[in-house]
Amino acid sequence: MNAARRRADAAENRARIIGTARAVIARSGEVKLNAIAKEAGVGQGTLYRHFPTREALLAEVYAYDVDELVAAAPALLTEYEPLAALRLWFDRVADYARVKRGVFAAVEAGVQRDLAANSHGPIGDALTALLVAGKADGTIRPDVDARDVILLIGYLSRLDEAEWDARARHLLRLVVDGLRRR
Repeated sequence: MNAARRRADAAENRARIIGTARAVIARSGEVKLNAIAKEAGVGQGTLYRHFPTREALLAEVYAYDVDELVAAAPALLTEYEPLAALRLWFDRVADYARVKRGVFAAVEAGVQRDLAANSHGPIGDALTALLVAGKADGTIRPDVDARDVILLIGYLSRLDEAEWDARARHLLRLVVDGLRRR
């Protein structure tokens, strides 16, 4: 096997591990590395080559979700009116928050603080882009900023898993309604 193919295989394995870990966290919040390796179809050695610790894997899952969430804002603005883009982005926020909650439950407090500190800036920037577009077209109230919205949606981390499906997206829609210019 040539070096380029080995690198491609390694990248595929890494992506499959991250995707599987994300699905496991969203599904159960329980992070057992041997179960993730098995479900991803890789050996434990492969998992540990990519992620030497559980925290390293969780940090990568979290970073991947932050990147996806941030990239979604400008993409949605190219396809939808600002208010619709914000609503669709909030749907992604609900998915992100579910995984974030699972990641934070599984890592130490110090790692949790580092993860949160590294995500607030990019997420705030993405949210600002959505709000600015909505203010420019007159659909979003002029008196709100990203920090207001981040504080409002912080409640997602307090929802019980049993309430998640029934309440997360509904509550985000209430926030969107409150942001709408009357």
